Amino acid sequence: MKREHKEEMKRRARNICLLVAYDGTEYHGFQRQMPPVVAVQNVLEEALSRVFGDAVELAAAGRTDAGVHAAGQVVNFFTDGTIPVERVPRAVNSLLPPDIVVRRAFEADRDFSALHSAREKTYYYRILTGETPNPFCCRYAWHIRQPLDTTAMEMAMTDLLGTHDFSSFRAAGGAPMSPVRTMKRAECKRDGRELVLTFAADGFLYHMVRNIVGTLADVGRGTISSEDFASILAAKDRQRASATAPACGLCLVRVDYDAAWYELPEESVLKSAIDVS
Repeated sequence: MKREHKEEMKRRARNICLLVAYDGTEYHGFQRQMPPVVAVQNVLEEALSRVFGDAVELAAAGRTDAGVHAAGQVVNFFTDGTIPVERVPRAVNSLLPPDIVVRRAFEADRDFSALHSAREKTYYYRILTGETPNPFCCRYAWHIRQPLDTTAMEMAMTDLLGTHDFSSFRAAGGAPMSPVRTMKRAECKRDGRELVLTFAADGFLYHMVRNIVGTLADVGRGTISSEDFASILAAKDRQRASATAPACGLCLVRVDYDAAWYELPEESVLKSAIDVS
């Protein structure tokens, strides 16, 4: 969006923030696409424009890729529409397909940006292990037949904590930006056949989580060691890391902001939105 257009949008009366969940399986990512390609943003903007009575252009906390899901995506937009904020979720959801849902709506501060005001983002990646796939999980988890050594994976994940150059896990094609990020949380928990990998950081690079998970899966298989994982991170070389994990297992769970009006459900509530096993 050009600067002049942004300024025009900001002259509108209200800045609305939405908490959005979606199943990304049928969409070409979140970011708006040219027809006939359909992205979540295309569908959501069309519904919002009908509800608010003016053209809506969204800013989002993250541009999830094709097939990636969200339980806690955050967007904002400027509008002159007068519908009370508490009525927005029901009004918009009545116009949306069942795989996109507005969970909450807020009247945001004028200077709030879903993208630039974000303090921390949390992603989950789900892996289902075992010989037999589960048809009820195939849209939301990466199925790996081999058993995975979660202890080795957990050891490797400790090296992710702190501030690092994550170039080894950065895919080509993303927006130009510093590869340095601060990872605040990196955990692996098993529940029967399912592994849930949690990553929380001040920001993520293009395909960063999926590239990390692909490499951790090889640690779990025993094809590389936890010590190898540390050297891969330190190398700052994408060629050293493993193949990218599938999109289906990834979900943007929450985005945190320093804003008194922004009330986020507990993480357990957000996670329950994607628990289908």
